[in-house]
Amino acid sequence: MFLEIVTPEAILFSSEVDSLSVPGINGEFQMMNNHAPIVSILKEGTVKVHVHTQEHLELNVLNGLLVPHVDDDKVLTLAIKSGTLELNDNKAIILAD
Repeated sequence: MFLEIVTPEAILFSSEVDSLSVPGINGEFQMMNNHAPIVSILKEGTVKVHVHTQEHLELNVLNGLLVPHVDDDKVLTLAIKSGTLELNDNKAIILAD
């Protein structure tokens, strides 16, 4: 699926991913390819982006908030205060604070 993470300041992430875990208001949930369409409000917590490899990613100044997980370098994490998620046709967009 294709994921884009956007904040008021910048686009933090824009790439293909294997799966995505987010802190929904009713608990954390995960989405993979071909997931049913969904819109959700996100609460404070950690977004976990599961990538196949980091070779094609450029973790530069704009997306320096995305850090590799301590135990698995194929998982990138991003701490958010709140946000909104929309997933449709294998394209996910997170508007995050």
